[in-house]
Amino acid sequence: MDDLLLTFYGDDFTGSTDATEALTLNGVPTVLITDARELATARERFPAARAIGLAGVSRSMTPEQMDGSLPSLFEGLRDLGAGFVHYKVCSTFDSAPDLGSIGRALDLGVATCGGEFVPMIVGAPNLKRYQAFGNVFATVGDETIRLDRHPTMSRHPATPMTESDLRRHLALQTHKRTDLIDLLTIERGREHAAARLDELVRAGAEVILFDVINETHLEIVGDLIWAHAGTGARFAAASSGLEYALVAHWRATGKLPPKPPPVDLGPADRIAVVSGSAAPGTAAQIDWAVAHGFAGARLDAPALVDPATADDAREAAVDDAVAHLEAGRSVVLYSVKGPDDPALGATRERLRSLGVDPRSVGERLATQQGKIMRALVERAGLRRVCVAGGDTCGHALSQLGIFALEVLCPVAPGSPICRSHAHEAAFDGLEISLKAGQVGKPSYFGFIREGREPPLEP
Repeated sequence: MDDLLLTFYGDDFTGSTDATEALTLNGVPTVLITDARELATARERFPAARAIGLAGVSRSMTPEQMDGSLPSLFEGLRDLGAGFVHYKVCSTFDSAPDLGSIGRALDLGVATCGGEFVPMIVGAPNLKRYQAFGNVFATVGDETIRLDRHPTMSRHPATPMTESDLRRHLALQTHKRTDLIDLLTIERGREHAAARLDELVRAGAEVILFDVINETHLEIVGDLIWAHAGTGARFAAASSGLEYALVAHWRATGKLPPKPPPVDLGPADRIAVVSGSAAPGTAAQIDWAVAHGFAGARLDAPALVDPATADDAREAAVDDAVAHLEAGRSVVLYSVKGPDDPALGATRERLRSLGVDPRSVGERLATQQGKIMRALVERAGLRRVCVAGGDTCGHALSQLGIFALEVLCPVAPGSPICRSHAHEAAFDGLEISLKAGQVGKPSYFGFIREGREPPLEP
């Protein structure tokens, strides 16, 4: 553990903190760079790091935008010297041929980093995501549902999941041959799975999916992948299941120190939440927050995406929120609440009326939300905040001048409270949580305010 183990690029900011958390909480010191301009000096600035990530926004990029952006970023990660670069995707595989294409990112990563094959793990049991016979399932409440029938992902406003078989889904995004090491093979043990992996590589497999539904599978898969890292496999496209698989292998082979003890940050006097998530889970969290003392404020999303009205809408939202914060109340500001919110259609229609591609709604709106958060931190002196929504977080965070994050305290899997590193004093040391839309219990924002992990359910 005296050198860099791996580097990774997250296709959105919440996914990036997910991977950072998976490593940090398991004893692998990890820093997440959020400003690509700081990547070249990351090893010098953070010498204790054994993994370095770069948070990105490629999940909201077209393939053409990826072509112009990702190769240089992959080169920067490769040149840090770990020998293994991970393109980190969500465990719900958010992607489409024309937006957030995992296949296009994979093609670019292989061209930059090389390698005989690309390992792909999507199942992440601790996040209640499972892959069986190439199909992805996610747990909602007490029910585990195939992803193309998932109440959120099947209706995602940007990249709805209409196919749960990842081989079929990925075939629409890349021409690379994709094969599978299935559940039955992994159940037969490490040696049998290793023989199957070698067989597939000899036969010309370019992308290899690994079924995972439990911790035992993670350890086996982590062993297989690490055995090929830096030689046959130099680039991976996977969820944080890859980090959990590698950690399971490293721990089983004695390469990791004991897990660090949990951190209780203690309560903040007030916090601000800015949400752009349309997930039902976030809608429930907004309702919980308002019912438990938060001031709730709907943002005027159509006005915020229109240059003619954006400044006035933003300033009105900030003035209202600052008044609540100065009165000692936490606030939650949201642009949408749930997948059926009419604001979604109204915002896209405003863009169409301006002659603007409606696909830019996420970037335009999140940029304004980031400016709102910046003003709240500066004017109210906040030291703890939360941004909700995978696509929202990346564009919003860029407005805060934060260049790196380190995990402080788990709150929900993949959405911890982090410490910010920034050049401006107001944002350096800011405690921030970047929450994916579907993550967390209804009381999530309450535990951010309290600064601790929720107790385990009996």
